[in-house]
Amino acid sequence: MYFAALLARTEDGWEASDTELDDVETLSDLTDLAREASVDEDTVLLFIEQEDAWFGVLRVEGEEDPRIYVSDAAMAARSSYGEILTDELLGGDDDDLADALDTLDLDGTEDGETEEQEDTEDSDGVSGLAGAAGPGAVPAGPAGDRAILADLGLSEADLLALETDAMAEIADALGASEVLETAR
Repeated sequence: MYFAALLARTEDGWEASDTELDDVETLSDLTDLAREASVDEDTVLLFIEQEDAWFGVLRVEGEEDPRIYVSDAAMAARSSYGEILTDELLGGDDDDLADALDTLDLDGTEDGETEEQEDTEDSDGVSGLAGAAGPGAVPAGPAGDRAILADLGLSEADLLALETDAMAEIADALGASEVLETAR
């Protein structure tokens, strides 16, 4: 189960709102959702959390490119909304994976590779694409802009240390605990 909330900075402080992600399919959709909540093109933070498995933060300011952080890229990549964030962070492209699969012959060799070359293994004991950390490989652990909240009161070290109930701790550091609780 997901929880998503928008925190928009205003001249009076932070305003929070619970947000529905039902119509979100791309990073552009997430970014547009955040920009719609913006007051005078000020900072908007979109938080997405999946049951203490991972959390993500999307930061939008005006028309600048969004900044993204996810607490565990491998876990996030397994979920629909997390995949949107990790694909952007890791430069993932479904076409890259499809192209890699297209180069395989049915006999298991890559195009242009002889069966003799197939029989030789890499130094790690794995041959072919299976041993490559190429397209589709998502590292475990944090990914993205670790300084995404540093200027708002949450250092990189503090962000990396967050585990459970991360959104509440982030909101506390931003001085937005009450407004986030209202949104929950």
